[in-house]
Amino acid sequence: MNKIINIDPEILSGTPVFSGTRVPVKNLFDYIETGENIDEFLKDFPSVKREQAISLLETAEKLLTESELLK
Repeated sequence: MNKIINIDPEILSGTPVFSGTRVPVKNLFDYIETGENIDEFLKDFPSVKREQAISLLETAEKLLTESELLK
């Protein structure tokens, strides 16, 4: 996760951001929630790499899928 997300009290008061940027991870989920796609997100936040966005979504899916199995 270190290559995808950075949490540092010196960057946006510890808000999880994409590593190497000041772009909050929540922004990607906000875009998806409002019907935007990854391409639109990446266009608006060019400092985020496509691989970071995809890896974050894949990791979230895996965590959610695994947590469903534990119920």
